[in-house]
Amino acid sequence: MNIDLNLLINFTYILSAALFIFGLKMLASPATARRGNLISSIGMLLAIVVALLSQGIDYQYIAIGLILGSLIGVMAAKMVAMTAMPEMVAIFNGFGGAASLLLAWFEYHGKYQDHDESSLFTSIILILTIFIGGMTFSGSMIAYGKLSEKISSAPYLFAGQHIVNFLIILAVLVLGALFVMNPGQGNLYFLILIGVALVFGVMSVIPIGGADMPVVISLLNSYSGLAACAAGFVITNNILIVAGALVGASGIILTNIMCKAMNRSLANVLFSGFGSVKTSGAAGSVVQQGEVKPATAEDVYHILEAADTVTFVPGYGLAVAQAQHQVRELGEILEKNDTEVSYAIHPVAGRMPGHMNVLLAEANVPYDQLIEMDEVNPNMETIDVAVIIGANDVVNPAALNDESSPIYGMPIIEVHRAKTVIVLKRSMNPGFAGIQNALFFNDNTRMFFGDAKASITNLIAEFKG
Repeated sequence: MNIDLNLLINFTYILSAALFIFGLKMLASPATARRGNLISSIGMLLAIVVALLSQGIDYQYIAIGLILGSLIGVMAAKMVAMTAMPEMVAIFNGFGGAASLLLAWFEYHGKYQDHDESSLFTSIILILTIFIGGMTFSGSMIAYGKLSEKISSAPYLFAGQHIVNFLIILAVLVLGALFVMNPGQGNLYFLILIGVALVFGVMSVIPIGGADMPVVISLLNSYSGLAACAAGFVITNNILIVAGALVGASGIILTNIMCKAMNRSLANVLFSGFGSVKTSGAAGSVVQQGEVKPATAEDVYHILEAADTVTFVPGYGLAVAQAQHQVRELGEILEKNDTEVSYAIHPVAGRMPGHMNVLLAEANVPYDQLIEMDEVNPNMETIDVAVIIGANDVVNPAALNDESSPIYGMPIIEVHRAKTVIVLKRSMNPGFAGIQNALFFNDNTRMFFGDAKASITNLIAEFKG
């Protein structure tokens, strides 16, 4: 029986696309996320294998790259700490953009340089691939530097910043037009465009503050998908178009969700105004707003031991302390004490979307105990104890009642309405927004100072003792 090769290739591409879609759908739930990731990975493997087999190329260098890439991927998955996961995601976004840029660059040299074989549509798509890919790469590298604290996470602003960005966009349009009019002789325009794209990526991310990085990571992820989609049009590869479009669309949707969670507009992100809030009044203030009520491990033990309902609210401090396993153990002890336990997750807690979900999943916290902000807030007044572990701005009531605060209007987990609040914190230092948290001074709040991992270990000892 003769099987048409093109038919087999296209059928495999359709199967790969279906696996991408099903895998992406399963990522929406913590209970199915791991399986969804595996299914999407199988789809990508199928697409890569079929794409390579259909080209009739020398596989020597492909095999070397495959082995090296696999080793790097395995090492990254095994060795990168949960605290470093956001910056690893930023790097991967950047590599995706760089891959699309290099693919378009190769395609230009292989087909269009010194020739006029490109259509108007292909030339425009080629320009878009270079621009989005280069911008994604350099922007992601800046995001990596901010997240890893190799460079300052503070917003970097200067006079005329928006004018410079406008001039960069104008330069891209001019260079693109010159290239499209003469693609066969456009090598100089092409190289300048790559440089301009890299500069624009840097300019897009430097004005963004560290607290707003979850939105930036989502946006850069979307950019990497759009670059891949455009590259698919350049090389006429259907599965690359589909995969890139899926990543781009899902990234934009996630970006919009993150923007709403931070009370920002997508326009602020796209036009580099994001994270550059002007502070006034209480903004930027770290002045004490009253007397705090410190608590010892024994005090907190007695409060938790008597509670019928306990909600843990994790933040980036939990990842820094790597205390997720201790939190899960404490939760299990409370459940044995007939306490109802849940974990309230803010959409932008941590430094990337889903950071806290991944962190708690690693510690095998039951998925049905992870509660989203919109679900937990209506019942907050019925919760006996809310335990804040490393979270700050996402529980700051200033977002609700202080119009001068830079986080005013941001939806928060309203733990201040719980009967008792326990805050695990190293010190009274403010969060990313640089403002003091009024929650710390409420009458129903107790501050449990110290390293989160050590503090929770002490609480576990109190229960076992």
